[in-house]
Amino acid sequence: MTSNRLVRLTVAQALVRFLAAQYTERDGVRQRLIGATWGIFGHGNVAGLGQALVEYGDAMPFHQGRNEQSMVHAAVGYARQSNRLSTHAVTTSIGPGATNLVTGAALATVNHLPVLLLPGDTFATRVADPVLQQLEVPYAGDVSVNDSLRPVSRYFDRVTRPEALIPAALQAVRVLTDPVETGAVTLALPQDVQAEAWDWPEEFFAERTWTVRRPGADPAELAAAVRAIRAARRPLLVAGGGVHHSRAEEALAAFAAATGIPVASTQAGKGSLRHDHPQDVGGIGHTGTATADELARTADLVIGVGTRYTDFTTASNTLFQGDGVRFLNLNIASYDGHKLAGLPVVADARSGLEALTGELARDGHRVADAYVAEYGEDKERWEQRVDACFEAEEIDVRPTQTQVLGALDALADESDVVINAAGSLPGDLHKLWRARSRDQYHLEYGYSCMGYEIPAAIGVKLAAPERNVWALVGDGTYLMMPTEIVTAVQEGIAIKILLVQNHGYASIGGLSESVGGERFGTAYRYTAGDGTFTGAPLPVDLAANVASLGMRVLRAKTVRELREALAEARAADTPTCVYVETETADTVSGPPPAQAWWDVPVAETATRPSAVKARELYERHVSTRRRHL
Repeated sequence: MTSNRLVRLTVAQALVRFLAAQYTERDGVRQRLIGATWGIFGHGNVAGLGQALVEYGDAMPFHQGRNEQSMVHAAVGYARQSNRLSTHAVTTSIGPGATNLVTGAALATVNHLPVLLLPGDTFATRVADPVLQQLEVPYAGDVSVNDSLRPVSRYFDRVTRPEALIPAALQAVRVLTDPVETGAVTLALPQDVQAEAWDWPEEFFAERTWTVRRPGADPAELAAAVRAIRAARRPLLVAGGGVHHSRAEEALAAFAAATGIPVASTQAGKGSLRHDHPQDVGGIGHTGTATADELARTADLVIGVGTRYTDFTTASNTLFQGDGVRFLNLNIASYDGHKLAGLPVVADARSGLEALTGELARDGHRVADAYVAEYGEDKERWEQRVDACFEAEEIDVRPTQTQVLGALDALADESDVVINAAGSLPGDLHKLWRARSRDQYHLEYGYSCMGYEIPAAIGVKLAAPERNVWALVGDGTYLMMPTEIVTAVQEGIAIKILLVQNHGYASIGGLSESVGGERFGTAYRYTAGDGTFTGAPLPVDLAANVASLGMRVLRAKTVRELREALAEARAADTPTCVYVETETADTVSGPPPAQAWWDVPVAETATRPSAVKARELYERHVSTRRRHL
């Protein structure tokens, strides 16, 4: 029965009350959709959402941010750790506060992770025009800087009247909870409208539970998929992030064990199987293992589960070279299900895998024992390479980067979560890290955004306070966005930071050298007077910077000291950073080389020998590219 009762609130107050009453449910588990709100206040939101958050502080937890982009990263980390069933909202003022959201919004949308953005906006009434920080657009009076969020949002609306909040808020939550459509959702809120009161129907604030669907496979698509698998001699499954989002890890393990089909993983999908599962063959693509990439080159059927086949996975369409190779794509999104001219199975990853396993069990289908023995032996050989990278014959010397990872690998157990996003660490981790649990390996490689790691670690820790959460950060990434260290200290969020100093952009330095760029502008060194940066390393003390933000710092100069510092940090119940200096960016060594190519176009004309040689090699690789039609 509908009530006629009205409640008089401001728009901002109504929005906070509405958000506090939204829930998700999947597999019988119900949880709050918006777990908290992050905010930095200015004249565009302080009197509206700021006041509302004070008014309803008992209903909506609040976190004080230091950078708008990093607040989005924290919300994204929380959402990923929460299996996309819960997230955070982010409120900012108008102007630079709003535009600082764009990078974080792009990261969320690229990775299909929900986050609610609530930027302040200019006056809807235009009684004061232009206001401070307003962008005047001569050709369109209804445009503000918030429109820059449109292309990076899965849903965008500007609430210019109080009553417009009702449909806008309901649509926003619909998209946030849709496993296909989810990403950044933006509700732009003019500052005068935020503070305006209206008589709201009481039903708007009733608790709502949004069911997160698990659509099953179409029978015809499922039958075609089963036929393709039964006909394949050398099938390979590629596990993407959709396996984790669906919580399909057990279903994947059962499928792999029953069929013997090897499982490679993308950056987002790593950990879908434990590293010691017999069918796990490690990362695939440019940063993958030799085992997985060789299987990819000879596969006659590639079964993609929850992956969107980025260029790192396909080695820029040079990896899958088997005669007549075909693709079978199990994906909840039709868009991804049809990629590479594959047979689509448009379904939830867990539902689809369970259905495939059941159908294949009818005749006990399994790949040949010789195939299982082949990749099992290759897997063992790769594990020996990992051991060699992690081992340190001398422990009283400066560690290599892979020895740093080895020290953490030796210490970690299933409770640890390792977070990274950019630099040379993602490649090393994808090749070498031994994932021990479904959510231990947290790599943001859809957008590969420098600065993601520290705020994301805060979000993960808020979602899983019982876990040991490590932000693995290079010096280049650290300098992008260390600000949320202050938030971690302020709120006592006991994240661990492993800060690796190699004096430059190690990953891009190596790439620059390979494409004829001669590492130009990639090392943190003094200028040499000739326009190059080839002088002595800069005397930058990042550990001192961390300490100045209030975090405890443990300095490690040797392998021995690193092991001791990591153990001490892991046991700490306060935010702690381990700082270690490795080799400089232009002498990075240790990890196995790339096992597959990645297309970064090289100058077609050049006079410098390095670029000429790089172009010749580039053309040889390009000639191996295939269009899978």
